[in-house]
Amino acid sequence: MSSPSPSPTLILASSSPYRRELLERLQLPFSVISPDIDETPLSAEAPEQTALRLAQAKARKVAEQHPQALIIGCDQVATLDGLQLGKPITHENAVKQLKLMRGRSVVFHSALCLYNAELDQMQAEVVPYEVSFRQLSDSQIENYLRKEQPYQCAGSAKSEGLGIAVIASMHGSDPNALIGLPLIRLIDMLEQQGVSVI
Repeated sequence: MSSPSPSPTLILASSSPYRRELLERLQLPFSVISPDIDETPLSAEAPEQTALRLAQAKARKVAEQHPQALIIGCDQVATLDGLQLGKPITHENAVKQLKLMRGRSVVFHSALCLYNAELDQMQAEVVPYEVSFRQLSDSQIENYLRKEQPYQCAGSAKSEGLGIAVIASMHGSDPNALIGLPLIRLIDMLEQQGVSVI
């Protein structure tokens, strides 16, 4: 009697500790590899196209060294009226972002792909999530940023932390998409590859 073939290695192609924490919720064994790719948007590229292209590029980059793995690639682009909002990196940039966003809505385009490197099969999708920000005062913005320092987060706010206090409302099919890894859609994609979460 032949033994069942082992499940392919699952790899998260990301340097984000937030995505790692999200994936841990599924209680599947996985490893993490940070792909080194150029994340510059292409000219005339729509935000969701940028996110999708980069998610796929990250997965394919990791596949070069792990040709038999199942690889999760992710990317997120935040937009305000079509303007892309990246990671602020500095306090000054975060202040500018939050001032620009107060009282307005931002769409977070979270791209997800699951790449079966061995079979060269790619599932990919963008899961949008809309966030409306409170009409914050300058002092509230300063207070928030000093306390949480979300300088590595697109949109300068961590919804899973104190950032919830700067948000007026959120709309979308999967709250995990806002943090950068749409788990509901990922579970569907894994099942397509024969990987059951429960």
